[in-house]
Amino acid sequence: MSLFDRFNLGAGFKKYFQIEAASNERVRDDVFRVRHEVYCEELKFEPERPDRRETDRYDSHSVHCLLRGASAPHPPVGCTRLVLANPADLAAPLPFEETCAKTLDRSIIDPAKLDRRRIAEVSRLAVRSAYRRRRGEKHVAVAINDDDYNASDEQPRFPYIPIGLYLGAVALAVRNDVDTLFVLTEPRLASHFSKLGVDLTQIGGPVDHRGIRVPSMMDVQSIIKGLRFMVKPIWRAVEAQINASSSPPR
Repeated sequence: MSLFDRFNLGAGFKKYFQIEAASNERVRDDVFRVRHEVYCEELKFEPERPDRRETDRYDSHSVHCLLRGASAPHPPVGCTRLVLANPADLAAPLPFEETCAKTLDRSIIDPAKLDRRRIAEVSRLAVRSAYRRRRGEKHVAVAINDDDYNASDEQPRFPYIPIGLYLGAVALAVRNDVDTLFVLTEPRLASHFSKLGVDLTQIGGPVDHRGIRVPSMMDVQSIIKGLRFMVKPIWRAVEAQINASSSPPR
């Protein structure tokens, strides 16, 4: 990583990666194939499908983004999605509401009482194995480690991939008028997010869902305003690329 890239993480991100909204069937197909490779073939979280596309009932009311390598032929690197409220049934639970039905602390926040059109869940983060080969990453779909924040001249150690995907989900949230994001993650993720200036609030007890996970929430505008100075250039790069590749907001 050059000295310029180290202090201009937006330039560093664009040097190695590009991100796009899955606004057409071709890109969505790439998203579903990455998910199948990671969730079905490698981690065995889901059964393998004959068409090698991992989908579920939430995809019909979700928006997706795909991270690619910046160099041709721009191979898929990872993906995530934003599950929106089901327009046909706004009261229908988001995935985390089902998984955490018994552990949510509704005295902190009750998703059922919010404007369902303005909430969403970040889910199905997946990074292909070639891009997460370090120790401890083999059995997880995406990872952030403390060492990722210690850049060296030999390789880009800043966690561009997971941070780019999360910021892609935030950009999709802005485009879809979402105020509050929910996420089901490893407990340690909050400490990593705090390094970026993101306030992640735990809203319930842990559940065993592909490992121990805790439900958390984030305020979309607070994320954007609170990003640390060094992260803002990545946000601007991600937001611009998502907007340029997006269909009109739903």
